[in-house]
Amino acid sequence: MFTILPIKGYIDQIDGFFCDGIHAGLKPNGNNDLGFIYTKEACTVAAIFTENRFQAAPLKHFLAYEEGFKTNFVLINSKNANALTGRKGIEDINTLFSKLNFDLINPVMSSTGVIGNRLPIEKLVTGALKFDLTAKSGENLSRAIMTTDAYPKTCLYEVKLEDGSSFKIGAVAKGAGMINPNLATMLCFICTDADVPYKDIKEALNKNKETTFNAISVDGDTSTNDTVMVLANGKSNAYNKDAFCEALRLVMHDMAMLMVADGEGAKKVAAFEVKNAATKEDAIKAAKALSNSLLVKTALFGEDPNFGRIASTIGASQIACDDEKLVISYNDVVVFNKGEICFDSIIEQKAADVLKKDQYKIICDIGLGDESFTAYGCDLGYKYVEINADYRS
Repeated sequence: MFTILPIKGYIDQIDGFFCDGIHAGLKPNGNNDLGFIYTKEACTVAAIFTENRFQAAPLKHFLAYEEGFKTNFVLINSKNANALTGRKGIEDINTLFSKLNFDLINPVMSSTGVIGNRLPIEKLVTGALKFDLTAKSGENLSRAIMTTDAYPKTCLYEVKLEDGSSFKIGAVAKGAGMINPNLATMLCFICTDADVPYKDIKEALNKNKETTFNAISVDGDTSTNDTVMVLANGKSNAYNKDAFCEALRLVMHDMAMLMVADGEGAKKVAAFEVKNAATKEDAIKAAKALSNSLLVKTALFGEDPNFGRIASTIGASQIACDDEKLVISYNDVVVFNKGEICFDSIIEQKAADVLKKDQYKIICDIGLGDESFTAYGCDLGYKYVEINADYRS
């Protein structure tokens, strides 16, 4: 048995972790743009990365280490993705670390921002040399890694085990645009003082990613830099495999939901629940198609219960389906029932009222089996175009 409790605070409240964020001159507005996570002792580290074939230099740098390596330092910058920079992008990371007079053990880097520019090494070195490695400012770090994010994304949990021991686990993340199933422009750093082995971290990451980060979509684009990284320093000497896996799931779910809710101008978050599909693959395919559809997203923005777009998207996903079996609901308001349109003026108003809420479910009962999957998406409106039209500036 175990208990998982949310607590207030940032990752700096986890024993042994230090972090901060500063302005190093990358963002012209003077906001924080460079941050770090540091531990005196080397941490067990595991990560999952983007499925985009053009992985950014920081990802390649990480993967060049032997599997199961340990690290004590993560450097994170915003405004520059260090992607499509070839071998020189990796060399720039190595050059940067060689100029830092810290006691570094297998340091790693993560970047987010504009693709196609080399890192401004001198600015980064000058900034990093100002770091206070005893600092505990999770808030400063959370703001340093933001790009188009409207707000910082953090969470923290305490896990109490049956034997009386406990550990903490928390995260800091960024992500608002270029978010699509199979990870997206999102960085997520999860820290814990649990004494967890590498293989268990990797197993839990892979188990939980499908229902969290791989189940969200903002705009259908998959970034070159997506990273979910777990750092475990073992300081608590506490561990339970099931408790850790569930706590990690909660952290990943929290961060995923914060990202989709911050979808570059998004006002609505929809859970697309596909149930009673013939196969699990069909349930996943249909749910992700709905969360990704621009026509569905714009209908959400307009608070328009256009169930025809829902049905059309399901049909276009090429899953096994039959309109004589299909039931579509907005929360508990049924608008289409096994070939029958249930859309009189009263039902339409009830469905429209659902879409005025900040969060709701769109439930699609396929009626051909017993498999289900839920994907998460948001509306898409004028603000998204405004933000991304001016992104490089």
